[in-house]
Amino acid sequence: MAEGEQLRTDRLPGLEMAVRVRPPVRTGLPPALFVHGLGGSSQNWSALMGRLADSVDGEAVDLPGFGWSPPPADRDYSVTGFARAVIRHLDAAGRGPVHLFGNSLGGAASTRVAAVRPDLVRTLTLVSPALPELRVQSSAVPTALLAVPGMAGLLVRLTRGLSAERRTRGVTELCYGDPSRVTPEAFAAAVEEMERRIALPYFWDALARSSRGIVDAYTLGGQHGLWRQAQRVLAPTLLVYGGRDQLVSYRMARKAAAAFRGSRLLCLPEAGHVAMMEHPEVVAAAFRELLDATGGGSGSRPDPAGTEHTVQTVNSDEDGKG
Repeated sequence: MAEGEQLRTDRLPGLEMAVRVRPPVRTGLPPALFVHGLGGSSQNWSALMGRLADSVDGEAVDLPGFGWSPPPADRDYSVTGFARAVIRHLDAAGRGPVHLFGNSLGGAASTRVAAVRPDLVRTLTLVSPALPELRVQSSAVPTALLAVPGMAGLLVRLTRGLSAERRTRGVTELCYGDPSRVTPEAFAAAVEEMERRIALPYFWDALARSSRGIVDAYTLGGQHGLWRQAQRVLAPTLLVYGGRDQLVSYRMARKAAAAFRGSRLLCLPEAGHVAMMEHPEVVAAAFRELLDATGGGSGSRPDPAGTEHTVQTVNSDEDGKG
């Protein structure tokens, strides 16, 4: 647990979610909610939450079946199911509208939240959101294969001998543009967390069903399609893409910037899939610019059609090793 953070459990009928809380540095700051990606947890946002503690009152959820949250009662691991869980959490907590952050799968779910419940979202920040791609990168195929019925059981048998350390190293190499940025202390904590989660009876089922949920969302068309919903988002949006992302293609950045009205685009050529973990200072600075441009978190919304697209490319060494 990062210094200053606490975990609590929020319970609703059929839904129980662990929430990572970092008390703000002062009262009166606007609320923010952080939503992790496939196989991740609220801990993925600790570095960014710490850097934004002077700007927002932040909370990060463990989506149902991940982190410290048990599986959803209805076993719905679809993008819509996760979006519904976020909406139920926000409605019950009464914290909205929030500055909503999402990474990967959490980015897809957050897009859906912003489209169907604009009253809950002040701004939207998406880090490598899992939006449909016509040509999926070859490095992302193994993750997609988890969606195939029976594949999770096969992977359990094939990887039974792998240590938690080797599994964690594999995840790090897949998700980071530069795995050397992970400190020994952070890696050790990740290994410990991997050991805990692999022992859970629903670990593989949650991964498989969530992967299937992403694949299903990619094939969904019409008004419920994610790209169509991206066009409906009213909240000022910050998009963050990594040039070394092996799961969400860097080439999707321009399409996303065109889909989200009035969006800002931050491109980090040396970042991977989790830029908020690799380069939290750069992402935090970009969010503060968005906050300033939209009234400092007062809740007022400029006309999205009147906001120009901002394309910013930053070399990862500009933010040091923080």
